[in-house]
Amino acid sequence: MRRHFFIISGIILLVLIGVGVWLFQPDIAKHPVNAVAGRVPALSAPQAEVVPTVDIAKAVGWPAGTKPTPAKGMKVQAFADKLDHPRWLYRLPNGDILVAETNSPPRDGGGITGWVMNKLMAKAGADVPSANRITLLRDSNGDGVADQRSVFLSGLNSPFGMELVGNDLYVADTDALLRFPYAEGETKITAKPEKIVDLPGGGDHWARNVLYNPKDDSLWVSVGSSTNIADNGMDAEKNRATILEVFPKKKTFRIWASGIRNANGMAINPVTKRLWAVVNERDMLGSDMPPDYLTQVDFAAFFGWPWGYWGGYEDRRVEPRRPDLMEYVMRPDYALGAHVAPLGLTFAADANLGSAFARGAFVGEHGSWNRKPVSGYKVVFVPFSSEGFPVDGAKPVDVLTGFLDAKGHARGRPVGVITGPRGGLLVADDVGNMIWRVSAAGAGGVAADQSASVSSSGK
Repeated sequence: MRRHFFIISGIILLVLIGVGVWLFQPDIAKHPVNAVAGRVPALSAPQAEVVPTVDIAKAVGWPAGTKPTPAKGMKVQAFADKLDHPRWLYRLPNGDILVAETNSPPRDGGGITGWVMNKLMAKAGADVPSANRITLLRDSNGDGVADQRSVFLSGLNSPFGMELVGNDLYVADTDALLRFPYAEGETKITAKPEKIVDLPGGGDHWARNVLYNPKDDSLWVSVGSSTNIADNGMDAEKNRATILEVFPKKKTFRIWASGIRNANGMAINPVTKRLWAVVNERDMLGSDMPPDYLTQVDFAAFFGWPWGYWGGYEDRRVEPRRPDLMEYVMRPDYALGAHVAPLGLTFAADANLGSAFARGAFVGEHGSWNRKPVSGYKVVFVPFSSEGFPVDGAKPVDVLTGFLDAKGHARGRPVGVITGPRGGLLVADDVGNMIWRVSAAGAGGVAADQSASVSSSGK
């Protein structure tokens, strides 16, 4: 009897060990990142995770003399350094650059979830207090390097998006859309802000972006979800996972698009004149699923969160289930790969980086934490057709890489991406505390970029 007892106990122990290994082993990607990218990505069965796969690049910063690696035919230099967690960029009409030096508000560190998130943020270099300011950078001599800087706005609350409409500068704090008076050329605003609308704050996905809608004389404001998949119920997600349309004269808003888990970068497509955005999809469905995406966002569009994704695939973890909604879920226009964390978005416009990069969108991919191996940590280009949509069969093209070193540590992480006043791209790097300038590699530096701008415009 004793022998049978030990045999049965041993079998039970082996079963428990096997179950534990199955539950707790990290999910490893079976597809390359670019296989889950494009107009028609390779979608696989979701792998619901009891314990999330965690593989995040440790933040180490840029050793002296190092910098990212640009695509062939391009060069890169530091536009500005020694910043404090620069996240978002905005170009004023006179060429001055505004940079939001910002981070999330203090997180609730209670409970195991808060403890884990705080550990992840610390490893990723995202645990620094928010500077809560916007800094103005000026390249007065046109050499592609900012030689003047000043604190433009301070005392903000985790600011992110910025948009100038006439003489009104709008700033999206994490919990409110603010308006300031602006005069061209000034290097500091001292006026108190005027609140336009309150925005839902707290929880995850703190960054709020803002973009002017000229057709309605309104403002689009992106508001990410409070949790991964409405983990605290839908009451906690009121007006979240949305892009709002704000009417500043009336100080009111309506929901422009919903079920869009975490849209950050927004831009107007120069061909279609429609709103486009990059979106961070949900976590803990495996290293290959689902893809983050780039898409046109029309009024009343519903992208499925939290019940579904990618045009109607149901997320069965969400209770109560809503299979009846799946036929209404919009299919995004372009997949960027699983967990790449796209944040920055700008169309090619006046970037002047060569004919291969003349028509399309540049995307800043901040980098994954829920994929093994990691994905993102670079700037990519999505080629568009003359009709204003991503090219069929085209995959994202690397534009700026090298943010990960040979050991897989993060020397930097790209966020905001805009075109510069003299051509090229400006890329905010919140781990490296830098802004990088990517330009054409022609002899003559900025002067060559300006010549290319004149040539391409036909003037």
